[in-house]
Amino acid sequence: MRAASSPPLNDVNRQWLLVNRPSGWPKESDFKLVETAPPEPGNGEILVRILWVSVDPYMRGRMRDVKSYAPPVPLNGVMEGGAVARVMASSHPKFAVGDIVEGRFGWQDFAVSDGKGVRKVDSTLAPISTALGVLGMPGLTAYFGLLDICRPKAGETVLVSGAAGAVGSLVGQIAKIKGARAVGIAGSEDKVRWLTDELGFDAAFNYKTVPNYGAKIAELCPNGVDCYFDNVGGEITDSVFPHLNPRGRVSVCGQIAQYNAEKPESGPRLLWHFVRLQLKVEGFLVFQFAERYNEGLNQLSKWLAEEKLKYRETVIEGLEHTPAAFLGMMRGENIGKQLVHVADA
Repeated sequence: MRAASSPPLNDVNRQWLLVNRPSGWPKESDFKLVETAPPEPGNGEILVRILWVSVDPYMRGRMRDVKSYAPPVPLNGVMEGGAVARVMASSHPKFAVGDIVEGRFGWQDFAVSDGKGVRKVDSTLAPISTALGVLGMPGLTAYFGLLDICRPKAGETVLVSGAAGAVGSLVGQIAKIKGARAVGIAGSEDKVRWLTDELGFDAAFNYKTVPNYGAKIAELCPNGVDCYFDNVGGEITDSVFPHLNPRGRVSVCGQIAQYNAEKPESGPRLLWHFVRLQLKVEGFLVFQFAERYNEGLNQLSKWLAEEKLKYRETVIEGLEHTPAAFLGMMRGENIGKQLVHVADA
């Protein structure tokens, strides 16, 4: 929980470095906290003081020595991550001292940027922390991943795995806005209650207490599944495919159940379902929609103002606890968006 006060500003730049490439589940010893002097901005650059740090499942992939959609974090390099910050010095024409901005500043107190990939945050719309959640990358992921790939229609059933996370919780709510039926899969009874009692999901279940996923999906989705938004992969996703309706759509956002596997897991062969049911299964990265971010953020802001979207943040206080926040998020200890509060604005 967030404390009543935050750490004061100081002249030391604390940085979390990746010092080991994890094998299996990451450990706190894979990271090292060091102290350096704050960096000096050059011509056309900004110096920012980081206020909020985001931890997200994709970061596990960036710890591997394998390039996928982005290069790995170098050993002894600052851990990658999105953050909200205040501009402390600027010689950049688009940013002024005092601006609140969001960018990929990493796990540290201060950062220098040339402005690429940095956006101003409108603090009148919502708390600035939401620029890392409902009005940030998770919100955009839910918006485009559901509406552009799954394209749910009124009356259809949308099933969401990882439904109580930052992305999944928004996917179900957007599905409801579009007139669909939303069913969630989550990892605790508290999460299930939050989904159904507060967010308006039509049904949800705790996969940790259900012995047969397929039977539970059949029970909660009696008319089958038209759209499946997949955040987890693994056995849960294997159990969904037999319950998809003809011409069903699957949006593959993440595979968190696989991220810490030391070797590939064997599983059922599912491609025959694609033929039998004429399915559309598509993976995506939110960055492919970068030219439409303003569209997504404008609509998400409107729905938030109209109270059609709700969100929740799980906050850990202090940059020194960032690895613990990341590991807790990977274990599913958070509800909604997991954040680290570094300093007050």
